[in-house]
Amino acid sequence: MAAKRMIAKSIIFTDAFLSMPLSARCLYFSLLLMADDDGFVAAPQTVIRMVSASDDDLKVLLAKRYVLSFESGVIVIKHWRIHNTIKNDRYNETTYLEEKSTLALDDKGAYIEADKAPVDTKCIQMYSNSETQISIDKIRLDKYNIYSRAIEYLNSKAGTKYQVKSVANRRHIDARINEGYTFEDFKKVIDIKAAEWLGTDMQKYLRPETLFGSKFESYLNQKETTTSKKQVKVPEWYDKYQKGLKEEKVESVDEATKQQIEEAAKGLFGDES
Repeated sequence: MAAKRMIAKSIIFTDAFLSMPLSARCLYFSLLLMADDDGFVAAPQTVIRMVSASDDDLKVLLAKRYVLSFESGVIVIKHWRIHNTIKNDRYNETTYLEEKSTLALDDKGAYIEADKAPVDTKCIQMYSNSETQISIDKIRLDKYNIYSRAIEYLNSKAGTKYQVKSVANRRHIDARINEGYTFEDFKKVIDIKAAEWLGTDMQKYLRPETLFGSKFESYLNQKETTTSKKQVKVPEWYDKYQKGLKEEKVESVDEATKQQIEEAAKGLFGDES
């Protein structure tokens, strides 16, 4: 982890920031110092106690959206990317990948919840060295597109209502993306298992945690189920004809008529020869 932290004047020298209580501002600076290289703070309550701040100070920062919170208790500095640009050779990615996967960057480089990000989110250069910068926001946007398309496709096939913004759903999809799978792979798995499970007791397992879990590769390599011949209602005249053959009651039918009947049957059921 980088040993130095920067503070952007464009964030702290504003009426919005300076209107907060001094204790809240001091807490903000302390959280900046304790954050990892992606701006995540693992134990905000510990920092609060260290600097003799209060829970109300954290609530102010959350209300003003200077920090964003997660259900896990972790928080992230919203304007972290504006404050700090860390060289690639010094950068260590956060361990809070699940929380990170729910974030995007707005057009100014501040964190925003991914489900609130516009589709055309601008690609922001995240880290720099003397020669090049790495755009991981573009990677994030690509991932979000796969999340959205995979969940929406599953819902359309299975008649379900799974949510793109669900952290649990994203976790399963994200794990497969990190293994190199694409949207087309997700689509194929959905098609294979939908054809196999729809209308059966297994239909309830047409869900992200099952389809995109540890068995994803085996599902992907499974041969697609051959669709059985479509059942058609047998016309009454043909049923009587077949019954008559068995009871030897249609001997008087000439060969030409029999051939016409059989040709009509082929039109209904197909040539099974």
